[in-house]
Amino acid sequence: QVQLVESGGGLVQTGGSLRLSCAASGNIFSINVMGWYRQAPGKQREFVATITSGGTTNYADSVKGRFTISRDNAKNTVALQMSSLKPEDTAVYYCRMIIRTSDYWGQGTQVTVSS
Repeated sequence: QVQLVESGGGLVQTGGSLRLSCAASGNIFSINVMGWYRQAPGKQREFVATITSGGTTNYADSVKGRFTISRDNAKNTVALQMSSLKPEDTAVYYCRMIIRTSDYWGQGTQVTVSS
């Protein structure tokens, strides 16, 4: 069994910063892709950023230049450094990991940006 646990969400003012972390535990051999997604109230879950095992990153246009994804392969963790936050970044943020051919999601962590 594999579990993902996120941390680091909270309330921040516009222009502020937050750092999200996600740790995987369980029967892990190798993690292909790690990523972050978010879901705002009344909207569908959307892609935020991903990082491959080789370190290649990909970002949604809405967060490019403001968010940075990173991973620690030794610790099976992925982080999302968020800066210059905007009210439209308010959402539940979910960690996702693709381990071999299986897809795992965390429980989500709330990020609220006040104007």
